[in-house]
Amino acid sequence: MSTDLPVGIHDLTFATTSLVLTHDELARHTGANPSKYHYGIGQRAMSIPAVDEDIVTLAAEAAAPLVDRHGGDTIRTLLLATESGIDQSKAAGIYVHRLLGLHSGVRVVELKQACYGATAALQLACALVRTDPTQRILVLASDIARYDLDSPGEATQGAAAAAMLVGAHPALATVDAVSGLFTQDIMDFWRPNYRATPLVDGKKSLDAYLHALDGAWHDHQSRHGLPLEKLRAVCYHQPFTRMAHKAHHRLLYTNGAQPTPETVQQAVAPTTTYNELVGNSYTASLYLALAALLDSDTPLEGETVGLFSYGSGSVAEFLTATVQPRYRSTLHTWAHQKALATRTALTYPTYLDLHSEQLPQDGHTYRTPHQTRGRYRLAGIDAHQRIYETTTG
Repeated sequence: MSTDLPVGIHDLTFATTSLVLTHDELARHTGANPSKYHYGIGQRAMSIPAVDEDIVTLAAEAAAPLVDRHGGDTIRTLLLATESGIDQSKAAGIYVHRLLGLHSGVRVVELKQACYGATAALQLACALVRTDPTQRILVLASDIARYDLDSPGEATQGAAAAAMLVGAHPALATVDAVSGLFTQDIMDFWRPNYRATPLVDGKKSLDAYLHALDGAWHDHQSRHGLPLEKLRAVCYHQPFTRMAHKAHHRLLYTNGAQPTPETVQQAVAPTTTYNELVGNSYTASLYLALAALLDSDTPLEGETVGLFSYGSGSVAEFLTATVQPRYRSTLHTWAHQKALATRTALTYPTYLDLHSEQLPQDGHTYRTPHQTRGRYRLAGIDAHQRIYETTTG
């Protein structure tokens, strides 16, 4: 296996839901000042799935532009990372494989480790390409973050999927071989099989995130990774975008700098523009941050950026990627902005109805109303089987 071969992200897109609940609307229900959300956690809106949208439809929606642009003939593996799994046995990516019309000579695997899973998938994809540079790997990160009503986590809900086509000589960014790792057994955030919503210790989770950042960064530096001053920017996992500010403040301080709110804001702001409108998308969150940075006005040709991936429980990785000179010709900026701008705004009562909606668990036939504007939809349930269909949107 050659580590000299340039391997990385050839193309990157994301998709989100058809519906959105703004934090202004949420504030009207809670009685809070909207600034509690806009500045306290750095969120302005959260994507809410329609009844016929789930992690499969989101993943297929995100991946379709990549298959449309590059074709699927060279795709040898499809890796789908999620912590919103729909089946304890069958990989959600198999449904996506069919919806995208990919050929049968493809391995499909689902990966799970909280919000970190997509980075594990990206690293696995890079390793596979190094063994056979003729193949490409489709990496999908798809999640729906759903919390109990009137809980502290409710304001951080969200949903999105990111899709990355990984290959040799990538057009977008090479992934560097050196990375830093950190694992600790901690109960900061978890969801037992018998629960639809997670259990969270907010203070412990924040501390665990920052502790994992320290550990992954020190491991990265011990392996002769690039120093912080050589990185043009750093993208962080964003369960809420203010977390990226806390993380960057911590990383600057760890490296002997004296961070100010202004310097942190200037550094982090280009990475938060999508997540602050989508909410938490778990495995996809870091890669929405990367998409936002690439789509921004920040000049990145030939620059190296840091990526910090964190998954509760916990596993973290600090890696770097070098942006290619002609990366802007690959971007899907207009499509990303359109996806956010065309969501239908919900009232709080309508959001409550959607939040309480549950698919049947007794196997009887159920047809979902057509609500999504996307290309793919969950058409219903029949004999415990999920039925997906392609639609014109």
